[in-house]
Amino acid sequence: MDHMNTTPSPQDHAEIAALISGFFRTLDERRFEEGWADAYFTDDLHVTSPVGEATGTEAIRLAEESVGRFAATQHISSDVLIHIAPDAHTADATWNAHMTHVHRDSTLFTVGGVYEGRFRRTDGGWRASGMAVRPVWTTGEPPALGYPARARVQGLAEPGR
Repeated sequence: MDHMNTTPSPQDHAEIAALISGFFRTLDERRFEEGWADAYFTDDLHVTSPVGEATGTEAIRLAEESVGRFAATQHISSDVLIHIAPDAHTADATWNAHMTHVHRDSTLFTVGGVYEGRFRRTDGGWRASGMAVRPVWTTGEPPALGYPARARVQGLAEPGR
């Protein structure tokens, strides 16, 4: 993340922090109706996570599939630090995240991590154009990444279950 020197206005800070919280809530509630991501992301969104790296619509699909691997999730963000570019049209932010994932057998996979985000001011308000998460610690077993969650989301039976 580039470190910018401009402190955000209280309004910009509140809008970006609300965007982060809203995105996490949408993931946890799995509110993936058509066009859901337009409220949070630019069309050229680039995401980097332990599950993969993707841009645009593939990045949105990656987010949906990632939470679809679990029976439930809870993402909590805190300590949002924001730096606005001198042109006031882009911003970098970092925040801590505590992410609890409930496997289908009720066991937990928990991650404590740090997110870095790039945001762009649009006609509709601030939107994320980039996000990367770096796990700092984990407990429990991560999901098997070889089986596509998309099949489960579409109602297909998982092999061996």
